[in-house]
Amino acid sequence: MRRQDLEHIIRAAGGIIQADELVIIGSQAILGSYPHAPPELLTSMEADVYPLTQPGKADLIDGSIGEGSLFHMEFGYYAHGIGPETAFLPARWRERLVPICNENTRRVTGLCLHPCDLAVSKLLAGRDQDFRFVQALLRHRLVSEDAIREVARELGEEHERLVNRRLLERVGTPNR
Repeated sequence: MRRQDLEHIIRAAGGIIQADELVIIGSQAILGSYPHAPPELLTSMEADVYPLTQPGKADLIDGSIGEGSLFHMEFGYYAHGIGPETAFLPARWRERLVPICNENTRRVTGLCLHPCDLAVSKLLAGRDQDFRFVQALLRHRLVSEDAIREVARELGEEHERLVNRRLLERVGTPNR
């Protein structure tokens, strides 16, 4: 997915549910901070989104421009309407959201996870694809291990330990 594709999803989703702000929490949130992120981070054709103030309307997004929809068939990418509970995030993640709002989004704002919050979320999810994503973030120096550990301090002690262990055991430490 490219930045312009994510902007299209933001515009379409905002129009469908008449929302001004959408949260983007999946891997494509990296496009908020890095519009020209390395291709290996942009392989997903799905953007995980929910309306900031009306998360219950995420199903409308899924039904209209979700997987298998005419939108998906036409453009090759789609929105996955999710809920705020989908990702486990650090306490202050909202303070670090990165906005995308321009003429391409028709002034609907996509609020993208900061790369460190995205990395923490991926490490907690713990799938192989998530570990590869975090490895790529580190390899391309889009985040640092120290920054991830700092943000992970906002989690409860058990989750912070899990993030630190997965950084060491599953991701490696290419920035050290």
